[in-house]
Amino acid sequence: MRSIQDPSKPLDANAARKRISLLLRSGQLTYTRHSREEMEKDDLTEVDVTNVLRGGHITEPAENEKGTWRYRVHTNTIWVVVAFRGETELVVVTVWRKR
Repeated sequence: MRSIQDPSKPLDANAARKRISLLLRSGQLTYTRHSREEMEKDDLTEVDVTNVLRGGHITEPAENEKGTWRYRVHTNTIWVVVAFRGETELVVVTVWRKR
């Protein structure tokens, strides 16, 4: 797996999309406690989140929060915010259903 060359800069949307796809196939997907709470609140499942990550779009620039770059992936109905932890882990930070 190609490493992130400069962690002080975000990946562009295309590179982030490719990295997400790669980690879904061969990495580890984890969820924060907050994301689990939000999933429950909006009646969303891990399958819903995975489907968004597989087929969604990244249309906004990454945001640096708490020392990590966060990427918003969305479909017509759901937003998922993820961060990369190391080379092999994709973390779901939060999730919400569009109203």
